[in-house]
Amino acid sequence: MTQYLDFEKPLAEIEGKAEELRALARANEEMDITDEAAALDEKAAKLLDELYASLTPWRKCQVARHPQRPHCKDYIDALFTEYTPLAGDRNFADDLAVMGGLARFNDQPVVVIGHEKGNDTKSRIERNFGMARPEGYRKAVRLMELAHKFGLPVITLVDTPGAYPGKGAEERGQSEAIARSTEKCLQIGVPLVSVIIGEGGSGGAVAFATANRVAMMEHSVYSVITPEGCASILWKDSEKMREAAEAMRLTAEELLKLGVTDRIIPEPKGGAHRDPDTAIEAVRGAIADMLADLDGKDGKTLVADRRRKYLNMGDKGLAA
Repeated sequence: MTQYLDFEKPLAEIEGKAEELRALARANEEMDITDEAAALDEKAAKLLDELYASLTPWRKCQVARHPQRPHCKDYIDALFTEYTPLAGDRNFADDLAVMGGLARFNDQPVVVIGHEKGNDTKSRIERNFGMARPEGYRKAVRLMELAHKFGLPVITLVDTPGAYPGKGAEERGQSEAIARSTEKCLQIGVPLVSVIIGEGGSGGAVAFATANRVAMMEHSVYSVITPEGCASILWKDSEKMREAAEAMRLTAEELLKLGVTDRIIPEPKGGAHRDPDTAIEAVRGAIADMLADLDGKDGKTLVADRRRKYLNMGDKGLAA
């Protein structure tokens, strides 16, 4: 059953009425509601098109955070074969907010790393809502070093509101761990491609997405801080998150102009949560294209390409 966002309430009412009619028809086989239900379906489809044709940045944030949106585990289960998870940072603990390991993508050996938010109350608590602690970033560094050693491409799937800001995480070196992960992204001599599948929040996202090629889902967001956090700092009022989202240029369209992302992956009508299978297959195609674009380049060229990308970032869009 689809969970509706605040701005989708009119759509929920129409689709709810159509379902009520069908339920009545199932209970009374003599009742013919075909035309009425079809008219409501047509009206709902038209409204869905209108809503998603003009999403504001804040509404994009809401869609990117939708609880039914495909998460990292869903992509790994669907796109990768022979996935062998690797756990722990060999120093303190295993962080379940970060999952990763060895796998095959389209039969090519790779290393995959991603943020996992969880899909119910229990798993969300276990995964810390996708907010990684230092050991999560150190696990990612370990996996990237493994990929570099064996010449395996790295694929990262980013979906986090940001790194966990708790006291224990700071005591164990959160900022240093994020910096080391970002540094490792810049150092490894293998293809590194990243997809922002939901939220790309702050340094917690950059630590995985400092890649040769970065793709964003159509309704994903990528920013230095959440709109609520930005509003709290600038206006001392987190309720001004809509204004903050407008000013931050955090949508895929804006970030493509700035050169932060290299491509936008179209989502099914109404967002990835309405048709996860189609969304996941679109990501498969994008990853395959990005890896093909980097195929045959040696380690030095890949590192130089990655560094040049980040040194030049923003040049083509800052004046817009």
